Amino acid sequence: MLELKQYQKNALSALTQFLQACRSVPVADAFHAMLATQNRSNERYHTIFDEVPCVCLRIPTGGGKTLLAAHGVALAGKAVLDSDAPLALWLTPSDTIRSQTLEALSNARHPYRQALAQYFGDRVQVCDLENLQTISPHDVGKSCIVVVATIQSFNVSDTAKRNVYSFFEELAPHFDNLPANISAGLEKVTEADLQNQPYLTAKDVGRTKYSVANWLHLHHPVVIVDEAHNNRTDRFFKTLGRLNPSCVVELTATPVVGNNVLYHVSAQELKTEQMIKLPIVLAEHPEGWRECLRDAILRRDGLELVAQKESEYIRPIVLIQAAPKGNEATVDAVRQHLLEQENIPENQIAVATGAQKELDGINLFDPACPIRYVITVEALKEGWDCSFAYVLASLQSVNSAKDVEQLLGRVLRMPYARTRQQAELNKAYAHIVAENFAQAASNLKDRMVQNMGFERFEANMAIVPDQGKLPLPEGDKSTLPVIPDCHIEVPQAPDTQHWPDEIKAVVQIMPTTQGATILLKGDVDADTLAQAETFISHALPEKARGVVKEQFDAHRAMRRALRAPAQLGLTFAPIPQLCLNLDGYLEVVEKETLSSLGDWDLLDQPVQLAGFSITESVNSFEIDVNGEKIKYRHLDAQQLKLNDVASHVSEQDLVRWLDREARKPYLSQTQLQAYLVKMITHLVSERGFSLTALVRARFQLAQAIAREVERLRQIAMDKGFQGRLFEMTVPSLDRAGHYSFRFEAGMYPARQSYQGSYEFSKHFYPVIHDLREKTPAGQIAEEFVCAQALDAHPKVKQWVRNIERQEKFSFWLPTSTDYFYPDFIAELDDGRVLAVEYKGEPYKTNDDSREKNQVGYRWEKSSGERCLFLMAVAKDEQGRDVRQQIADKISKP
Repeated sequence: MLELKQYQKNALSALTQFLQACRSVPVADAFHAMLATQNRSNERYHTIFDEVPCVCLRIPTGGGKTLLAAHGVALAGKAVLDSDAPLALWLTPSDTIRSQTLEALSNARHPYRQALAQYFGDRVQVCDLENLQTISPHDVGKSCIVVVATIQSFNVSDTAKRNVYSFFEELAPHFDNLPANISAGLEKVTEADLQNQPYLTAKDVGRTKYSVANWLHLHHPVVIVDEAHNNRTDRFFKTLGRLNPSCVVELTATPVVGNNVLYHVSAQELKTEQMIKLPIVLAEHPEGWRECLRDAILRRDGLELVAQKESEYIRPIVLIQAAPKGNEATVDAVRQHLLEQENIPENQIAVATGAQKELDGINLFDPACPIRYVITVEALKEGWDCSFAYVLASLQSVNSAKDVEQLLGRVLRMPYARTRQQAELNKAYAHIVAENFAQAASNLKDRMVQNMGFERFEANMAIVPDQGKLPLPEGDKSTLPVIPDCHIEVPQAPDTQHWPDEIKAVVQIMPTTQGATILLKGDVDADTLAQAETFISHALPEKARGVVKEQFDAHRAMRRALRAPAQLGLTFAPIPQLCLNLDGYLEVVEKETLSSLGDWDLLDQPVQLAGFSITESVNSFEIDVNGEKIKYRHLDAQQLKLNDVASHVSEQDLVRWLDREARKPYLSQTQLQAYLVKMITHLVSERGFSLTALVRARFQLAQAIAREVERLRQIAMDKGFQGRLFEMTVPSLDRAGHYSFRFEAGMYPARQSYQGSYEFSKHFYPVIHDLREKTPAGQIAEEFVCAQALDAHPKVKQWVRNIERQEKFSFWLPTSTDYFYPDFIAELDDGRVLAVEYKGEPYKTNDDSREKNQVGYRWEKSSGERCLFLMAVAKDEQGRDVRQQIADKISKP
């Protein structure tokens, strides 16, 4: 079974929490609450189906959208329908993708089907619209049913013209004995249906239509929409509305206005989780397509030599984008050039176009496969994927190349989804016919933003210039890479008459037909670059300044991508963690350590479930969990067949079901089941709930029990923490290596990265996580000032903006409830490490801050002067600003 990456778990967790919240608060409120946890604001919820949740997960190309969708079926079914046998309608953008998805979900060995089996076991049925008759009424509610179809199958204004809206007698058993109030909401046979289906008669007009659409409407499907951005029209929404969805989950790399983006995965997270190759090393070729192809071949040959050092087999492949017919670099011309001029063996070349399908039936991962060059013109077929593709050679003009982003997406995927041992194999390579690097890079960045799910700042950092011809040199890692010149396109040549001489000296202005290109040498220092931007912007009309700023920001991003210490092969000092001596052995203080120190035994705890209640009346029942009320009409209960389920479920059955739902890695199954038996006995015998009511509310009951177990564990953790805090210690220098955290190159899953104009020079990684230059009110942000102070201090060698809630990739210290992640970690020139936790005025004296200060003080005090901790504020009690606080802490003897 394919294990989910952390960003995938986070996306699914956000979806689950949102859908659960929608049961007790308005959808828009649940949406904004989830965005608040991600520090996102000013994004409104677009109401589409009244209170039916409709949200989007934004996953860049290569991030595993389909796997997420498979998990989403089960999670949405539980959260929205209270069902462990949901019905899902899976909509795809094309018939090719429909066929591939259907095949994958039907194959027991495929990760997508295994994702469903993780929740439903063998209780899974997958079909398309043509095979819907294989589903019987008895399957509904017993098995998870996934119907895979194209959006076009439903998307029509006249329902008489689509088979899914037609009358099918084979579906009659599904409509037997429907209550009148349910059948009232279903489409009826009309006069138009008689014209399209001659076997219907006038007597049928007005009766319930036995159609696929009505069948879906009846069962309130979870709707999964693949590549949602392709289909956002009024007709599409009316179509979905007819199907009576319980929720709509859209997945795309490139959402458009109207998509309610609930969770956005960054390209940096994909890189950190070893899913994609970055950066893209770009080489421009003004000489023409032959030179472009030649260097792409040399690049591939060099990579194959490097790949021989890998433990797993890799055969680098070049994807060649030839020109359409009527141009010079056609498929035939390129193939002939490879054979005759480059002496490439014929069996190493495959053509993949609409007319020639030489990749069909070929396993490119087979070590016996000789193919190293794939020639195409536009996009490769949908769903085609081979992570051995390393080099893109686009022989079309960069301004006219079509579908180049689709081919670029093919070379980004990482072989075996694991970082390679050889650094060259962790990058992708692109050779483009273009006049200069700026032209080639600008075009590719636009495509990456528009079609691949990259943010603009991510695309700016993702593309770096080629630093030399092959064979690939080992190079001197201490040598700074060459930075390309900065090209700024402006609508008119600026007046430089009053510019300082030092700015005039670094600026070259070249008139063009559309204005001018301003050239600055790539090695200009950051201050001079900033001054040049100021003078250029002020010399232009107001409306042109935003575009100029974007171009300067892009150049700065590329400078950071090339010159960040992590990119240069430098390392960050190990950061010692707090440990405890337990029975003669040092152990890092983790959550499990604290709960065991607090004498954690679930069976010794009192059995109670305060805040959980069920109120039943003649027409409804209401579940209340800690004030969050979920109300059902009895009609809904019948639809969900809860009464039927309760009639044959015993207490033992309910315990076994709850055991699956509430299981925790820190609890043995024996311990949890014994606790659940006591809990059910307590609820039935002492609280007076009927077993029927508990079964009906079993999903909310499972959540309430899970929260109660976690509450009891937190009590034990707090007890263990308070009792042993002053015994916690940083290990001695000779043992610290085994008990330290290390920031590793490429292992930094930044989100909402810094995009300001100030150019930090000492941040270890090329991107900076969630750092805002200004507040929403336009003031300089306090944390930004703190980061500037670190970057400017002469004794700070390098620093990292620590990422919260990333225990695998960030440094943390223990607290009584969880881990805390200091905002900044700095390595000093003398080898010491400084951790800075910044607190704004409202938070600097609260209980949370006091506890963090205690822990940080203990970490510093026990380190033998190797570690420093600072709880920084805008101005402390001594009147010192944050710069002085940092300076005094570093100078502390």
